Amino acid sequence: MEHLATLISRYPILQHCKREIQAAYEQLRSSFETGGRLYICGNGGSAADALHMVGELGKSFVLPRTVDEEFSARVDRQLCEHLQGALPAYALVENSALASAYANDVDPDYVFAQQVYAYARPGDCVIGISTSGNSRNILHALHAARGRDAVPIGLSGRDGGKMKALCDVCITVPVAETYQIQELHMPIYHTLCMMLEAFFWGGQ
Repeated sequence: MEHLATLISRYPILQHCKREIQAAYEQLRSSFETGGRLYICGNGGSAADALHMVGELGKSFVLPRTVDEEFSARVDRQLCEHLQGALPAYALVENSALASAYANDVDPDYVFAQQVYAYARPGDCVIGISTSGNSRNILHALHAARGRDAVPIGLSGRDGGKMKALCDVCITVPVAETYQIQELHMPIYHTLCMMLEAFFWGGQ
């Protein structure tokens, strides 16, 4: 697709993971097409990336997005004019009350897994972002996704770590420094968001 080709032309190093980026897009598109939802988790800078990706999916990114016809038929015109089409994506890093309670009462390594268990349903997708591929709380979340028959997708670096064995698709950027991995994660998830937007609102 055009957006993926543009990504590779701007960041030739990502040719290494072009196939995985395409596969992740196809999994996400299929899930959203059938009413699925996306849950994203990460630590530190990767938590910020989770929030960033949710922001791009929850409103217009590079294309105008209209609300769906069923919704527009049930509400007044003014409301429709002030809303934009959205894909249901949630960052599991946001619920500080639940996260802090679970970390205090049970185990902080399972905070994301608990939320995946609570929210995810068959056909949903769970993206775990870990630059090392070995973050324990991310691995537990991906394991929980499998238990819920959701699709586990990884975004990592280096050799992908333990995450690769748990994911249906693991996008592993071929660099080792954490900040460099994060610098490449952003254009990847921006491209995924543009590809999804083009499919649902751009006729691609």
